[in-house]
Amino acid sequence: MTSKEKSGSGCSRREFVSTAVIAPVAAFTTSSPKKAKTTGKAQPERRSESVQLTSPDAAVELRVFLEQRQLFYAATFRGNTVIDRSPLKITLDSAAITEDVQVRNLERYRVNETYRCRGVHSQAVNRCNGARISLRDAKTNTSYTLEARVFNDGLAFRHIAAGQGLRIPDEGTLFTLPEGSIVWYHGLQGHYEGVHARKEISAVPAGDWAAPPLTVKLPNDAGYASITESALVNYAGMALQAEGRRAFAIRLGHAAPPSYPFTLRYGAEEARRLASPAAISGIITSPWRVVIIAADLNRLVNSDIVANLAPPPDRKLFPGGTETAWIQPGRSVWKYLDGGANTLEEMKDFSRMASELGFEYNLIEGFWQRWSDAQLKELVDYSAEHKVRIWLWKHSKELRTPEERRRFFQHCHDFGIAGAKVDFFDHEAKEIIDLYQALLRQAAEFQIMLDFHGANKPTGESRTWPNELTREGVQGLEHRSMTSWAQHNTTLPFTRFLAGPADYTPVVFSERRKETSWAHQIASAAVFSSPLLVYGGHPRSLLQNPAAEVIKSIPSVWDETIVLPLSSIGEIAAFARRYQKQWFLAVLNGPVAKTIDVPLGFLGKGLYQALLVRDRAELAAAVDVETRSLAAPDSIHAALRAGGGFIARFSKI
Repeated sequence: MTSKEKSGSGCSRREFVSTAVIAPVAAFTTSSPKKAKTTGKAQPERRSESVQLTSPDAAVELRVFLEQRQLFYAATFRGNTVIDRSPLKITLDSAAITEDVQVRNLERYRVNETYRCRGVHSQAVNRCNGARISLRDAKTNTSYTLEARVFNDGLAFRHIAAGQGLRIPDEGTLFTLPEGSIVWYHGLQGHYEGVHARKEISAVPAGDWAAPPLTVKLPNDAGYASITESALVNYAGMALQAEGRRAFAIRLGHAAPPSYPFTLRYGAEEARRLASPAAISGIITSPWRVVIIAADLNRLVNSDIVANLAPPPDRKLFPGGTETAWIQPGRSVWKYLDGGANTLEEMKDFSRMASELGFEYNLIEGFWQRWSDAQLKELVDYSAEHKVRIWLWKHSKELRTPEERRRFFQHCHDFGIAGAKVDFFDHEAKEIIDLYQALLRQAAEFQIMLDFHGANKPTGESRTWPNELTREGVQGLEHRSMTSWAQHNTTLPFTRFLAGPADYTPVVFSERRKETSWAHQIASAAVFSSPLLVYGGHPRSLLQNPAAEVIKSIPSVWDETIVLPLSSIGEIAAFARRYQKQWFLAVLNGPVAKTIDVPLGFLGKGLYQALLVRDRAELAAAVDVETRSLAAPDSIHAALRAGGGFIARFSKI
């Protein structure tokens, strides 16, 4: 069966091809599988029933197989092991449904589409080979489907269990990594606000918790991988726990230890209540379990898998998709980190300075709730005169019911508020995930954009709900107790940001930046993707900085991103990014000073006027700014301080 659908607004091509297998069970072979080239210890071949699914370019291969009727999977990239033999473990109402499995049917299909997106680049490519494997667990008499997709840059799988009434799902699937892998992850003490540790897989202790994405450098220069999830709806969020023997296991939100922010705000009793697994009514569809796979950091950062697996937006709510008229990415000033009074007059001044910077927004923290409606209207009207719109902060506990959400979003809509920053979720229990979805839907009904703080990792929501511009889920500049911003900042682009945008609130020139330089801070605004780009620094400090012209011109979304080969996780992040006809080169340096030479081959033909912002050798709290004419054959030489940086803007002459 073949079907083609003409694309709607914001989607240039969409094609789904599904091919039913006439003798599906025969697709599971009973011969020993072909032995894969592996970068870790070779696993002995086992007689098994298996189905293989390869990417369109044949580089990624996923194999799902049975051993003594237990369900397993494994994956390779260019013949090298990415996921070693690992059991798929699913339970319904505490009964395992993956341990006495019979194969009932197999259906293969293809997906081929492009669609408009925002953040790392402006057009996403969704091309994969997929399969739906119908299974039956004989012991529990449970029928369900394992669906898998394999892309040129990774793989994903999920479980769909039809049925009626309330049932409780749980998972314990393993991701077994090859020997010699290096992993980056942080624990759950701060929910998704943590500092990544770099560890050899053999040194990861059993019991360690990891907040996805968990990034992997494969042995023998075989590439990179990152484990996360997509399409998290009507289900608890996924954390990972080390099992020893090179494996991490899926743990759902109820099983993860409560974070310190959650117990601080909601108490231990509420944490104990959410530790009970949640029941789901009717069909149970797990989120996609995702393994991004890439030969290099450029392809890792440019992966579209997380967004590809999320459903497209509802055209009734979002007729233009991500380009729906009332959804406008932009830059924002913010009074919280870097001084200023909590007064109406000060916020009017912030809006005036936002206008001078060319920024689109002013984000107001919770003190606005002490104002009268007349004062709020005064700020909105004054800001509008300066072509600046307002975002308002709100505590999520005050938006738990449909009535509370409707009142708040109606209030925002009536006053011409652009968006809401909703804070303090701090948990991945199913009811908290349900709250995110309810907020996104009701905000969209009132044409309100959202920024989630105290949040989990993104799982493709910004595709399904384009009114979500960003979310925190990152240890950003709000945290004072950081020991090394330099190492953290050069790790984040290849870990947390792989899941989606993050509201890190970059660019502070005060002592909060610690060992990082001014150039590092400015460059971070161009490296850390966030369609709502909220600056942490006082707007006056941005206007008075010698590099103000560059700061004013950094966009919040990009048409193209190239991660340059000199990048190395935790050591240096070097990005070339294009918005329309203008290129930016942004470099964040880690804890060790270094000198770099960057070829400008990413530039198009012709001559460019380059505005360069460099570290000053003798002083971190200063920059050297120069203007030069450069072209693609040229290179830039830069000396980077420890914790230093570099940023350049290239405008076609």
